[in-house]
Amino acid sequence: MKNYPADKIKNITFMGHGSSGKTTLIEAMLYNSGSINRMGKVESGNTTTDFDVEEKRRGMSTNTSYATCEWKDNKFNLVDTPGDFDFLGEQMLGMRVGDVVLLVATAKDGLAVGAEKAIRLASKNNQPLAIVINAVDEPHTNFQETLEKFQAAYGNKVVPAVLPIMDGENFTGIIDVLEQQAYQLETDKNVEIDIPAELQDQVDGAHEALIEQIAESDDDLMMKYFEGEEFTEEEKRNGLRTAIQTESIYPVFVTSAVNNLGVKFLMDMMAKYFPSADMQSNIAAKTSDDSEEELNLDPNGPLAAFVFKTIVDPFVGRISMFRVYSGKVKDGVPVYNIDTHQEERVNGVYFLQGKKQLNTNEINAGDIGALTKLNGTQTNQTLSSKAHPLKIKEVALPTPGLTLGIESVKSGEEDKIMQGMTRLKDEDLSFDIYNDPETKQMLISGMGEVQLDVLCQKLKANYGTEARLYEPKVAYRETIRKKVEVQGRHKKQSGGHGQFGDVWIRFEPGTTEELDFNEEIFGGSVPKNYHPAVQKGLEEACEEGVLAGYPVVNLKATLYDGSYHDVDSNEMSFKLAARLAYRNGLPKADPVLLEPIAALKVTIPDDYLGDIMGDMSKRRGRILGMGADSNPGFQSVEAEAPMSELSKYATDLKSMTQGRGWFSMEFARYEEAPREVSDKVIEAANAEKED
Repeated sequence: MKNYPADKIKNITFMGHGSSGKTTLIEAMLYNSGSINRMGKVESGNTTTDFDVEEKRRGMSTNTSYATCEWKDNKFNLVDTPGDFDFLGEQMLGMRVGDVVLLVATAKDGLAVGAEKAIRLASKNNQPLAIVINAVDEPHTNFQETLEKFQAAYGNKVVPAVLPIMDGENFTGIIDVLEQQAYQLETDKNVEIDIPAELQDQVDGAHEALIEQIAESDDDLMMKYFEGEEFTEEEKRNGLRTAIQTESIYPVFVTSAVNNLGVKFLMDMMAKYFPSADMQSNIAAKTSDDSEEELNLDPNGPLAAFVFKTIVDPFVGRISMFRVYSGKVKDGVPVYNIDTHQEERVNGVYFLQGKKQLNTNEINAGDIGALTKLNGTQTNQTLSSKAHPLKIKEVALPTPGLTLGIESVKSGEEDKIMQGMTRLKDEDLSFDIYNDPETKQMLISGMGEVQLDVLCQKLKANYGTEARLYEPKVAYRETIRKKVEVQGRHKKQSGGHGQFGDVWIRFEPGTTEELDFNEEIFGGSVPKNYHPAVQKGLEEACEEGVLAGYPVVNLKATLYDGSYHDVDSNEMSFKLAARLAYRNGLPKADPVLLEPIAALKVTIPDDYLGDIMGDMSKRRGRILGMGADSNPGFQSVEAEAPMSELSKYATDLKSMTQGRGWFSMEFARYEEAPREVSDKVIEAANAEKED
């Protein structure tokens, strides 16, 4: 494939609800361009961009991928993103390297949750957006109803650029609204026909709405529009291109991707009107001295290429996909990673069609490509040159909202799980895996259960290690509510030197989480050189409480008396004596269990406010405040709730709001657990000890 100038490159990110037809639409475009010989099917597992084993098994995209093709002297880089909400990080990274979002929605589902989220994300990131209403020839679908739902939600920005001609449920023709020309859909080409009489009024109305939105994007055109002058053909085309680029309009197109109807016409419109790479806003990058440098789209400028996806191929190794924002990536010329301070060799530069590699000598500013075997470079990092190191701002990936325990099905394979998941993290940065030293559990955090299940399946397929997920333990704490004074006396005689340590310790509630140790020894009843041993013994004892074995916090301990033996006393004896005092004293000091409390911010559509508040009450939560969110039609609820009640809140919130809600959560503090909760935890701890 030849190299194209930036003004002929269209970087298009496909987004939308799951099963809306994104992957199938890309497949049809690749087929129409001659890049592939036959169209694959998602259900058959043979599409170009869904090449991962788990994607084939599930029949859905779980990774961001891209495929390139040529169409009428243009180059399309088609970035395919997952539709499931658990893969938000993949969507965000895919959006970063696109110049326009192509939202794919089905005529059956209308304005689905995934479409709402994609539009919100595009708007937040100032990305131009176009809409494709797909599958208009499926039974019980209605293009006009779907269009009206989008218009009701997003106003007059949503304007049809094309209208379908339907014969019953058959999609037979298409109308170019701007040119006011109808076409009969044929296998090889589109044949010009007259606009059906019954659609003429609809076409006229859509044309007027389109012209009005075009006028609003340009002051000169607006003046001409108000004066009643007709736009020239060139003004209309340039105006539509500008309106899309400036986000003044969300043009609507129509296809039946599975039957490859309307797709060629869409590709023609993409080539004519979609923003090209040379229209990108200047990107800011940081230099090695932390100053900012603005990057122009100059193939001869300093190299700055952003890595948006890494895949690990069992045969090729690591494949790093990137977009070049300045300069060029050339075969044989090393690249430099400012994050790792590492220079990497370049042996082969490629364009991709899914996993198929197309050789090239260089990839210029504005284009998307791939390198292999960059072992020191991760997703979200920047490739530049050692002589002029640069770093493009990273994508702020979403915070994981679901944490589960993970363990091996076969005993003794915990290390294999950690090693395998660490390798999978090269492909997906939006999850984390770690060992919790307190609960002695391996924990994995992600966006939702689908993502975590996919990771477990990949672990099994790629590394031969089978893992299962389970609800993790909650990290409770223990403390006391009363003051007690107790003795701890350790005496042991077994011939020769014995062991002797004797302490009197006052235990009482403290003000700091860590042990507050003091001493009030008079007359040397316990020599000063043994005081650190007493403190050490208490600190070790506090790691295990007397109720359920959880760490003890907010404890003040004062050593105020004791005795020693000139020969038999030593540090170990006083350490053991302190532990005995702890075991004797805490059960008498009214010990209680503390549970961790989380602070939440839940964002949901207005309609779900009552449901969320009621659910929070069932979780023993407290509503602290609420108010309108920055997203129109959404409310933000601030609350606190016990972490034990929130283990699967990410899944439950998705279910309650049909995927429309989201939340953030962080640890707030510990509070005394209710008696019924405390009794259950203590009972479970005792049963575990017996086992």
